[in-house]
Amino acid sequence: AQASKAVIIGFNTRADAGARKAAESAGVDIRYYNIIYDAVDEVKAALSGMLAPEKREEITGLVEIRQVFRATRIGTIAGCYVLEGIVKRSSRARLLRNHIVLWDGEIESLKRFKEDVREVRGGFECGLSLKNFNAYVEGDQVEVYDVTEVARTL
Repeated sequence: AQASKAVIIGFNTRADAGARKAAESAGVDIRYYNIIYDAVDEVKAALSGMLAPEKREEITGLVEIRQVFRATRIGTIAGCYVLEGIVKRSSRARLLRNHIVLWDGEIESLKRFKEDVREVRGGFECGLSLKNFNAYVEGDQVEVYDVTEVARTL
């Protein structure tokens, strides 16, 4: 139990004084239960806490690149039209060309009429640049999504 940092679970029993002293000096936790459901619930809760959270993607918007602009200081900017949903600068994005994912990452900047904005809703145009990507082609689509972490259970 000491080597694996385990917890000793006792059901309808008690450890004798020598075992308790040995466990205490070794830093091993001993837990006692009289009701089996309490023991099972605590073990489930402990195991659930060990599970890595599940990451879920929720697509929040779809953007079509209509025109590509090259600026000397800034780099390449994609002139876009938001087909549906909402585009937030804090969201993640993936660039699709002929329904094939070419790039996946973060949105570097989001502009509307040369003004930095936090979000652009469907039916509006915007300027978009993606982090570490500049090979935009007219007709490409950008799928915008948010990633949420959901705690997994047993």
